[in-house]
Amino acid sequence: MPDLDREGGWLLTLDDTPQSYVDLSDPTHLEFEYTRRLGHLADVLAPEGEPLDALHLGGGALTLPRYLATTRPGSRQLAVEADGPLVELVAEVLPWTGQGIEVAVGDAREHLAQLAPGSWDLVVADVFQGSRTPAHLTSVEFVRLAAGALRPGGAYAANLADGAPLAFAAAQAATVRAVFPHTCLVAEPSVLRGRRFGNLLLIGSDQPLRVDALARRLAADPFPARLVEGPDLRRLVGTATPVTDAEARPSPPPPKGAFSIE
Repeated sequence: MPDLDREGGWLLTLDDTPQSYVDLSDPTHLEFEYTRRLGHLADVLAPEGEPLDALHLGGGALTLPRYLATTRPGSRQLAVEADGPLVELVAEVLPWTGQGIEVAVGDAREHLAQLAPGSWDLVVADVFQGSRTPAHLTSVEFVRLAAGALRPGGAYAANLADGAPLAFAAAQAATVRAVFPHTCLVAEPSVLRGRRFGNLLLIGSDQPLRVDALARRLAADPFPARLVEGPDLRRLVGTATPVTDAEARPSPPPPKGAFSIE
């Protein structure tokens, strides 16, 4: 649907859940809060304007790939989207040709397992079936596949959603920490305090992340987010243990109205 309040703006909604927002006239405009946080991560991964090789698990309307194509010309990007008819619809209404973005239709984990190791600077997992993350994309085995696809110094980022008591988020943080020696979590303070259901971004790398630069960008957002690492992250994880394939479950269903347009 076109955004009547912003020329060039388009909203993609699936099963009554907003999935993507794209501004064709200004691809650097990131409407959704969690997308801006992913954009901030991409901004601090490499010097300004330097191309990145980015793998996007979950395509939607290709908001972040369009952002990177504009802010980092020459970036090599692959988006894997399971919904073939959705890819066709986006190609028809919001075409992306000429931007260096390749789109593959298929299961994110199956496609990830087939990619050459050590070939990406950024791997983003942003896969939802309706409003829930599929179980097979929440396990330590899956995160290890993502880690194997990264170059040294690359970053893995997973967009998840949870609410009080944040049991799913704690288990996912434990899962990412089991694979990456450097891990942080990003979310609004109200989500971290369990006051509302919302998005959380988990970030992992084999090398130290530029957390100070990222935290400054997060704090300057219209809806500021907090970056949690070190002892604070350990406290959030508590007694949670890494999730294996055998025990993996989808993310919790959101309460009605939790994902109104941000």
